[in-house]
Amino acid sequence: MPKIEELPLNNMISKEETLIELMDSYGDMVKKLAFTYVKDLSTAEDIAQDVFISCYYNLHQFEERSSYKTWIFRITINKSKDVLKSSAFKRLLPMKKFAIKSNEKNPELKLIDKDRRSSVTQSLMSLNPKYRTIIYMFYYEGLKIKEISEITQLNENTVKTRLSRGKEQLKKEFERRGIEHE
Repeated sequence: MPKIEELPLNNMISKEETLIELMDSYGDMVKKLAFTYVKDLSTAEDIAQDVFISCYYNLHQFEERSSYKTWIFRITINKSKDVLKSSAFKRLLPMKKFAIKSNEKNPELKLIDKDRRSSVTQSLMSLNPKYRTIIYMFYYEGLKIKEISEITQLNENTVKTRLSRGKEQLKKEFERRGIEHE
């Protein structure tokens, strides 16, 4: 199977094959990005599913003005914001704290739980979402300012400002938690 960026947008490769490649390439990133918004693993997984369902139904509308990655991240951000605005999310999230937890977790859940408990992740998650998202995309996903600008639909200078302010807030949070940083 060719790499996702090499996939043609014609009928040579089926929508199903394209979707499978998108899911393989970006599934974890989508889930992690959604998690930075909703701070709940099961909700982030639901968002990831919705993202790829949207991708499937809208592949014919994809224009090559951006990469698949940029397109999928934009969908993820929009879906995450929609969930945060929903009244169902606001009602159900407090109840999830009381959910019965299984003693058996799959390796992915164990890794995410370990990561969630880490001080750095907790510090990142404590930031305002507008800074948290930019920092996540820049440092965790390795995206460039221009790519983040395309995904978030913000001016590049706004992205730079939010990155700078977010780093400053993160530095203060590290100091508050006693985490050494550079």
